[in-house]
Amino acid sequence: MERRDFLKNSSAAMAGTIILPIIVPSTVFGKNAPSNKINIGQIGFGRIAMTHDLAETLRYDEARIVAVADFDSNRQLKGKQFIEDYYSKKTGNKDAVNVKMYGDYRELLLNKDIDAVMISTPDHWHSQPAIEAALAKKDVYVQKPTSLTIAEGRLLCDVVKKTGIILQVGTQQRSMPQFRIAAELVRNGRIGKLHTVKIGLPGDPAGPEAPEMPVPKNLNYDGWLGSTPEVYYTEMRVHPQNSMTDRPGWLRCEQFGAGMITGWGQHHFDSAAWGMDTELTGPNFINSMAQFPKSGLWNVHGEFIAVAEYGNDLTMITSGGYTNGVRYEGSEGWIFVTRGNYTASASDPVSQNRSNQALAASDPKILSSVIKENEIHLYKIDNQHGNWLDCIKTRKEPISPVEKGHRACTICLITHISMKLGRRLEWDPKIERFVKDDEANKMLSRPQRFPYGTSYIKGI
Repeated sequence: MERRDFLKNSSAAMAGTIILPIIVPSTVFGKNAPSNKINIGQIGFGRIAMTHDLAETLRYDEARIVAVADFDSNRQLKGKQFIEDYYSKKTGNKDAVNVKMYGDYRELLLNKDIDAVMISTPDHWHSQPAIEAALAKKDVYVQKPTSLTIAEGRLLCDVVKKTGIILQVGTQQRSMPQFRIAAELVRNGRIGKLHTVKIGLPGDPAGPEAPEMPVPKNLNYDGWLGSTPEVYYTEMRVHPQNSMTDRPGWLRCEQFGAGMITGWGQHHFDSAAWGMDTELTGPNFINSMAQFPKSGLWNVHGEFIAVAEYGNDLTMITSGGYTNGVRYEGSEGWIFVTRGNYTASASDPVSQNRSNQALAASDPKILSSVIKENEIHLYKIDNQHGNWLDCIKTRKEPISPVEKGHRACTICLITHISMKLGRRLEWDPKIERFVKDDEANKMLSRPQRFPYGTSYIKGI
């Protein structure tokens, strides 16, 4: 999509146009080979897998989903039925594919017929299966946030670099044309010297108390908890047993993540870094204040404000008080970018009417400015999953490689650490440590419950 075409429809821009390229796995010799498919295993089958990762990937003829793994046997079966129904309707053959089910994703990774995996699990189950998939020489698409902690995120980067697999992080705002256009305009000086970036990001509400419940027979709850502490089961802590589309409770429990600061935060921090040209580094200081619930099961942050200070007199401020999106402010104007008329789900905490214009500027002429041939042109794609498949074939770097994903996630996590400590912290992005602050540095990792966790992975 060219800039002039996008601008005609910017108020209605959503996730970008889906274009179906011809994709062939790199292992295939000859375009007519019968094995001309990328065999993919789906790890985790919930609302994100069903409505996003699988929905996007199944559109590509050269991708073949052949397996599904989940700690919930009901979700295994629903995943199998979802995938097989898609292929049956598409081909007219009810036996087009026989999807294998696994109660443990590690058994899926042992299947040598599988070339790649998509990881659509709760946040605390992102880094470990991604690392283990890389060690099994399988390419990876992993949902954000990239990691639960900075320590395991760094380990993931190191393993991916060592193994040479293709890993794409699910920061799909990079495939939405308005975010690329905004970043290109900023990087090419159309608003003068960039000095401030303001990010609108809400907090989460508190929740009620939730009594202990019997663990459903279909759920391997110990496996689902993984490396996190053992706590009693209640449905509100995990995922709904009778719905695949409602927002699961684990998103609002600090045991499994950090709340909206990582949930939507990695998207916006990644987009902001694209325009700030800070994708492979981070701030020097972070200072955050946040409200946390005083009771109830849900204990992630509510309203907050965070100020990140970079070199070159650049400041990034994040708060729910701003309109959801990213606003770049320079010496000669501003640009605001957001997803437009978009909601993640019916229970999405982001107010749609506060973020319905995808791209705006202090002067409309800024948006129609042409990026010349000798200026900065950013990586351009139409679909995050399609780009991943293409890179599996070509072995080129995807638009959201692991290092950039880790750096965006790191900003989320150090912001959260500052929230918890309630004070300004000095950060060294080169060594990924806080400066002379043992208390803060202890929070770069979490204790891991044996036998789960990246600390117990064999073969690293």
